[in-house]
Amino acid sequence: MKIHTGVKPFSCNICEYRFIRKCDIETHMKIHTGEKPFSCNICEYRCIRKSHLKIHLKTHTGEKPFSCNICEYRCIRKSDLQIHMKTHTDEKPFSCNFCEYRCIAKSSLKTHMKRHTGEKPFSCNICEYRCITKSHLQTHMKIHTGEKPFSCNICEYRCIRKSDLQIHMKTHTGEKPFSCNFCEYRCIKKVVCKNI
Repeated sequence: MKIHTGVKPFSCNICEYRFIRKCDIETHMKIHTGEKPFSCNICEYRCIRKSHLKIHLKTHTGEKPFSCNICEYRCIRKSDLQIHMKTHTDEKPFSCNFCEYRCIAKSSLKTHMKRHTGEKPFSCNICEYRCITKSHLQTHMKIHTGEKPFSCNICEYRCIRKSDLQIHMKTHTGEKPFSCNFCEYRCIKKVVCKNI
């Protein structure tokens, strides 16, 4: 009945979170203690909830049970599909208080806000590089390892980022999607025209 009444009798003594069930507060407290009792037997991933580990294991099996009925997008989590569906409706419910940035997911807004605060919580242990997201750090680390996982199927070009490969492929197709507003210059990447 507490679900229907909205009563949340269990509260965290460290942050503002409140919960309906005692077991939920016990799980939540692991965020503050750093305890991650569930671990993947394939990689170093650790987590607080067993349900999170179950979802994570699908990254190793390649299982993507949720699919978009408009495009070919498939994903592991139902919540990811719900976020993806907003790309088709152009819905961007989350907006920045400091600039015109709008986005689909709350997590994207949280990451964006770090641009305004200057916060760069992820740092390289080899050089002085710091960044906003874990994925940016993982990409950066490939500079040190020399790993280039993306390769062209036409020539010998290899690169660190998928976006770089997508740009490279345009050299084979001849596609030049970006054009200057002042002259006839066209190019593969979005750059500032030097002919102004």
